[in-house]
Amino acid sequence: MNTAKRLLQKVQQSRFLSSLLSIPVALPLACVVLGCLLWGLTWSKLKEEKAKTSAYAFREASSLSKAYATQLTRSVEQIDQITLSLKYYWQKTPGALNLQQQLQHGLYPASAHLWVTVVDRDGKPVTSTINIKKDSPGFTNREHFLAHKNDPSMGLMISAPVIGLRLARPVILFSRRLDRADGTFDGLVVVAVEPVYLASFTHASALRQGDFLSVTNSDGVMLARKVGEGRDFLTSHFRSIPIFETDEGVASLPQEKFVDSQPHIVAWQKIKTYPLVSTVGLAEKGVFAAYEEKAREYVRMAAAISVLLVLSAIAATGLLRRAVLRRRQADEVRTTFRLAIDGAREGFYMVRALYDEQRRPVDFVFENCNERAAAMLGLDRKELVGARLSGLYGGEHARALAVTFGAALETGFYEDESRVPSASLLKASWIHRKFVRSGDGLAITLRDISDVKDHEEALWRMANGDAVTGLPNRHWLVNYLPTAVEQAGASGASLALLFVDLDDFKNINDTLGHASGDELLRAVASRLKSLVRPQDHVVRLGGDEFTVILERVESEDAVAQVADRVIRSLREPFLLAGTSSHVVRASIGISMFPRDGADGDTLLKHADIAMYSVKANGKGQSAFYQPQLSHTLALQLEKEAALRHALESDQFVLHYQPRVDTFSAELRSLEALVRWVHPKQGMIPPDQFIPLAEGNGSIVQLGELVIEKTCAQLAAWKAQGLPLVPVSINVSPRQFDRGDVSQFLAACMARHAIEPSLIEIEITESCMMGADPAVAGKLAAMGALGIKLLVDDFGTGYSSLGLLRQFDMDVLKVDRTFTARLGRDKDDEAFFRAILSMAHVLGMSVVAEGVETLEQLRALQA
Repeated sequence: MNTAKRLLQKVQQSRFLSSLLSIPVALPLACVVLGCLLWGLTWSKLKEEKAKTSAYAFREASSLSKAYATQLTRSVEQIDQITLSLKYYWQKTPGALNLQQQLQHGLYPASAHLWVTVVDRDGKPVTSTINIKKDSPGFTNREHFLAHKNDPSMGLMISAPVIGLRLARPVILFSRRLDRADGTFDGLVVVAVEPVYLASFTHASALRQGDFLSVTNSDGVMLARKVGEGRDFLTSHFRSIPIFETDEGVASLPQEKFVDSQPHIVAWQKIKTYPLVSTVGLAEKGVFAAYEEKAREYVRMAAAISVLLVLSAIAATGLLRRAVLRRRQADEVRTTFRLAIDGAREGFYMVRALYDEQRRPVDFVFENCNERAAAMLGLDRKELVGARLSGLYGGEHARALAVTFGAALETGFYEDESRVPSASLLKASWIHRKFVRSGDGLAITLRDISDVKDHEEALWRMANGDAVTGLPNRHWLVNYLPTAVEQAGASGASLALLFVDLDDFKNINDTLGHASGDELLRAVASRLKSLVRPQDHVVRLGGDEFTVILERVESEDAVAQVADRVIRSLREPFLLAGTSSHVVRASIGISMFPRDGADGDTLLKHADIAMYSVKANGKGQSAFYQPQLSHTLALQLEKEAALRHALESDQFVLHYQPRVDTFSAELRSLEALVRWVHPKQGMIPPDQFIPLAEGNGSIVQLGELVIEKTCAQLAAWKAQGLPLVPVSINVSPRQFDRGDVSQFLAACMARHAIEPSLIEIEITESCMMGADPAVAGKLAAMGALGIKLLVDDFGTGYSSLGLLRQFDMDVLKVDRTFTARLGRDKDDEAFFRAILSMAHVLGMSVVAEGVETLEQLRALQA
C-alpha cells in the first residue's frame, strides 16, 4: 500500500512538472505564430506593391518607346522629303541648285544640327548649306558614296555615325542617289545631322537618373542616345548589341547587360518605314525608389512588433525557468547522449577521466558507446564499454590521444579533422572528431570522412592536374609559385624556372593526329620528370609548353646543365603509335630568382621571353633571361604596331622594276615592288618589314593593298593615254593559302576597268609543293581570269618538273643567284641552259632576275 502511494506521488509530481514545462513552451510558440503571421502579411503586401510598381513601369516604358518611335518617324520623314525634293530639282535643273540661297530663304529647319550637301559623281561637293572651300575633301572613299554608286536600286541610306569631313564632329548621314537621264550615277544628296537631332525627345523630362532612350539601326549600331542626367549620343548603354526578335515589346533585363551595371526595364519599337529601332530603358533603381522606401517602413513596423513579441515571450518564459532548471540539469547528460546516438551513423563515446593524487588526468575509461562507435574500432560494444584508453593503445599514439583528451577536458571543447595513423584501430583513413566536456568526462563524436576527402582530393587533381600528362597544370603553378618564391627568399636560396617549348609540335598533330600528339606529350612529361630531383617540379602549362621549377639550385652552371640534359634527352627518338620514331627538339628559356624577378609572374614572363629569343635564333637551344631581351621584345611589338598603323594610314608606295627584251632592250613588262615610306624614318627597305608582315599575318592585307594600288596605277596611266605593258604582282604563300586571291583580283580589275592581259601574278615554288587539288584549284581560278602566272625565284625551292607541267605556268623567273654566276664558270652556264631548255619545252617564257653587268647580258644573249 505504501509502495503504491509513493508511486502515485511520483506520478503526480511528474504531471506537475510537465504542466509547468508546457507553459513556457506554449507562450513562445504563440509569439512565433503571431510573428510568422505578421511577417507573412508584410511580405504579401510588399509583393503586391512591387507588382503594381513593375506593371506601371512596363506601361510607362512601352508608352515612351512608342512616342519616341513616332517622333523619330516624323524626323526621318522630313529628312527623306528633303532628299527626294532635291533629287527632283537636280534632275529637272542639273547644276542649278544653290543650297545657300535655299537656306537663306528658310527652306531648311532653323537648327544648328542639320546640314545638306549635293555631291557630284566624282565625290566632290557641288552645293551645300556649309561653305564649300576649294580644298574641301571628297567623298569617293566614303561607304555611303560607294554603296549608292554600285547599287542603283538603293533608296534612302542611313549610315552609322562618322566624323564629318568638313564638320570634324560626329554626324549621322542620310543619303540618296542622283541619276542622269540615262540612269547612270550622277552623285548624292547627303543630309548630315548631329546625333542630338535624333536624340531630342518631347517627353525627355520623364527620364530619371539612370534612364535612357536611344535609336539604333537594324544591325544594332548606336546612332544617338539620351540619358536622364544628360546626353551621351554615341555611347551604347548596352555591353553588347541587344537582339530584339519582335517588332515591339518590353522586358526586364539584368544588370549584366548594361555598362552601368544596373538592371533596367527596356521597351523597344521597330519603325516600319525605316531600318531604325527606338529603345527606352528605365533604371529599376529609380522605378522602385518609392517602393523601396515603403518597404523599409513596413519592415521597420514589423520589426518593432516582433521585438515586442520576443520580449513578451522572454518575460513569460523566465517566470517558470527556475522551476524546471534542476530537472533539466539532472536529465541533461542522459537525454543529450540518448538523442545523439539514436539512429546515428557517427560513432559516439562517453569517457570518464581517471585522476592521480594531484587531480591530473592519467587515463580514460569508456563508459558508454553506440554500436557504430565499437564497429569503427573493430570491437563489440560489450568489449569496448569498461575498457581503458591505455589498454587499447600504446606507445606514441596512446600519448598523442591522451594529450588530445586532456586538452578537450581542460577547454571544454575540441574539434578537428585528421588522417588516421597506421597504429590506430579505426577502420577509416580520415575522421572528423568532436570532444565536448560533460561533468568529469567527455562526449566524443567520430565521423568517417574518408569518402569526402577522396572526393576533395579528386576535385583537387581535376583543378590542379593536367588530364593528358598527369603533371600539375597552370592553375597549380599559379598557386604554388608565390609560396616557392617566398620560401626561397626567406631562406636566401636560389630558384630557377625553365620554360620548355617543343619545336614544331604542330607537325605531329597535323601528320599523325592528336592521339599521337597526346602520346608524345605523355612521353615528354615522363622524360622531364626523370631528369629532375624529387624536390623539383615539372608542370604542363598547355599545348606544347612545360615549366620546370628547380628549387635550392647551387649555381647558374647547375641550371644550365639541367637544361642541356633536357635538350639532349628529348632529342632521343620517341616511338609513337607503336611504329613511327620521332625526334623532338626543345627551346628553353631560363629565369633565376632573385636575379631575374622578385615574384612568380615576373619569373614566368622573363623565362617566356628568354624562350622566344631561342626561337628567334634557330630553336633547339637554351638561354638565360637578359634584360635586353625585354627591350628587344618591346621593339618587336613596337614594329608590329607601326606596321599595322602604316597599313591603316596607307604609308606604302609602289616602285616598278622594268623587264626588257634581251636583244632589243624593249620594255616588255614591269614588276610592282612595295616600299614603306615612314613619316619619320623615311624609306624602309622591304627586308625590314616583309618578314615582320609574314610573321604576324599582315602580309595578306599588304598583298591586297599592292593589288589595289597596281590596278589603280594602270587605270591612271590608261587615263593619261600612256602605252601600257603588263605589271606582275607578288603573292605571298600565306596570301595564296587563303584561297581568295582570284576573287580579290577580279573585283579590283573590274573596279578599275583593267584588262586581264595587263596583270601577272608571281608565286613562289613553296606555294606549289605537293599534289594538293586545292593548289591546282587556286591556280586554275587565277588562270581563268586570263592573267599570266609566273614561278618566282625558280631553283631555290622544291618544285619539280612534274608540278610545273601539272600546273601549266606561263613564265619561269630564274633566281638572281644563278644569274650572278653567268660568265664565271662553264658549269653554271650549262645549268642555266638546262633551265632554259626545260622552260621552252614546257612552253614557258623565261625571265632572268638581277642582270647587273654587261658580261651577264652577253651570256644571256648567247
